[in-house]
Amino acid sequence: MKETITKPEIGLDPADWNDIKTLGHQIIDDMVDYLKNIGETKVWTPIPQQVKDEFKKPVPHQPSDIFEIYEEFKQNILPYPAGNIHPKYFSWVQGTGTPMGAFADLLAGVMNNNATIGEQSALYVDKQVVNWCKELMNYPADGNGILVSGGSIANITGLIVARNTIIQNAKNAGVYAANGKLTAYCSAETHNCLGKAAEVIGIGNEQLKKIPVNERYEIDVEALKSKIQEDKANGYIPFCIIGNAGTVNTGAIDPLDELLQIARDEKIWFHIDGAFGALAKLVPEYQKRLKAIEEADSVAFDLHKWMYMQYEVGCVLFKNAAAHRAAFATAVNYLTAHERGLAAGPETISNYGMELSRGFKSLKVWMSLKEHGLDKYSAMIAQNIDQAFYLGEQIEKQGSLELMTPVTMNIVCYRYNPGGLDDIQLNALNKELLMRIHELGVAAPSSTLLNGKYAIRVANTNHRTRRNHLDEMIAGTIDIGDALMKEHEASQFKFDFLTVVNAKI
Repeated sequence: MKETITKPEIGLDPADWNDIKTLGHQIIDDMVDYLKNIGETKVWTPIPQQVKDEFKKPVPHQPSDIFEIYEEFKQNILPYPAGNIHPKYFSWVQGTGTPMGAFADLLAGVMNNNATIGEQSALYVDKQVVNWCKELMNYPADGNGILVSGGSIANITGLIVARNTIIQNAKNAGVYAANGKLTAYCSAETHNCLGKAAEVIGIGNEQLKKIPVNERYEIDVEALKSKIQEDKANGYIPFCIIGNAGTVNTGAIDPLDELLQIARDEKIWFHIDGAFGALAKLVPEYQKRLKAIEEADSVAFDLHKWMYMQYEVGCVLFKNAAAHRAAFATAVNYLTAHERGLAAGPETISNYGMELSRGFKSLKVWMSLKEHGLDKYSAMIAQNIDQAFYLGEQIEKQGSLELMTPVTMNIVCYRYNPGGLDDIQLNALNKELLMRIHELGVAAPSSTLLNGKYAIRVANTNHRTRRNHLDEMIAGTIDIGDALMKEHEASQFKFDFLTVVNAKI
């Protein structure tokens, strides 16, 4: 018989708790100062190659001093963020977070809950936050919902419930339960995550029919009606219409009331992708246009976008709580609820979504809403919209700038256009201009193509932005654009190669 050798038992807690306390105090002091002074830094800084090389080193086998690890973080990681907490960040649609939200994530990290199962406080907080989200959308109290990582998973979750509800036995047989090809409909401006959702639920991207848009980038309702009738005649099975409450390109809001009525007439599911725009419902001026959210079968939106909360937390709501549960609930022995003890908690969240492991993401929502109150968030969203309209007005006052679409909410698309250049040249000019805006740290807008025209795109979901930051971006755009034109005239920056550049846009 082999002799048992007893080794000293080890763990991962610090050898000296005073060291971790000292480091914790230092981190809090440094990060509070960092946030306090964030507007005084460049919005974005390129990462030097020597720093990138540091991230190619192999996994460490031996421990390092915790203070040295933190110093390496400050040297190689902290100086090179995407910049979305900066007041001049306007790329894609990204939120800014708050100090309290960061503290909430620290507290959640210390508790380290698997916030999906068990008699624990995290599940009660989660249920309360979902109920609060229903209040935000004026959703029925007997509806249901789930917190997820963001809009992509929220939309996938919505389409899973749509498929399983409209098509009997789809939960077990998948798309094979249908007597024809399942078909969903959205506008050509819908976010690409819906295409991925179509792939995930098994219908394929081809069966997500992208309907043309009008001059306001809203779905063409008559084209939608015609396409549905054409598909039905061809044996397809329409099961879902997806409306946009704020498209990612321009912020356009589809005619949701009309889409809702079509869905009711066709007896199919109506889902709204409101990733950021659904939250404009908190602003009185937008409540009428977004009223249909209250009647939609499901709606997806992100709290880490226009509620300014730390990544990551999104939400999807369902009007029919039973349909939501039926799409995901599965009885397994190891998740059996008990009358008492740890297993006597609220129903496992895995009965309402894909995940059985999930962090305590609801805590930052709970603490943030407690800190500021809903009225403050409503005022902040209204302020961002007002700032976007202000930016549009300032752009139209500049002879060398062109507003590419009317401002409808919080997204502004424009380009530098000094005259005398065709669209191919303007595309390349503005692409180079945007890259220089980033590299010089002037601001951080993103880009898009609108009818083949390259546009500098400003999406304002930033609680730190002030009008002077927008003024600085406009001035920087003009200065860099003028400098590029001088380089062109001096043959230092030629538009002749722009067909190559344009092909990469």
